Amino acid sequence: VQLQAFGGGSVQAGGSLRLSCAASGRSFTRGVTAWFRQAPGKEREFVAGILWSDGRTWYGDSLKGRFTMSRDNAKGTVDLQMNSLKPEDTAVYYCAVPEGITTSRNFDQYEYWGQGTQVTVSS
Repeated sequence: VQLQAFGGGSVQAGGSLRLSCAASGRSFTRGVTAWFRQAPGKEREFVAGILWSDGRTWYGDSLKGRFTMSRDNAKGTVDLQMNSLKPEDTAVYYCAVPEGITTSRNFDQYEYWGQGTQVTVSS
């Protein structure tokens, strides 16, 4: 499966961005899709995940309430709505899919990755 993330950009602190991820090669609408992010010099960090079957979501620490992940069954895409952005949210954001079903927050449990989209939040 090939994943493509888009929608990144630059925004001032307090602003919002919406990221989207689409898949090709194989539908990912029967499993799990997650968002991770990686800032320069830091480890890849779990952001949010969604279970396609029932729309259940889970989030990284301190992100719930500012970030909302959703799915569009008709389009076969997932979105990440990011509000009240902070400079520490600056990172490359990746969508990822595991081979099986998992709610893991560990990046090594996800086999398929998009190319990433840059999010920059200025103070």
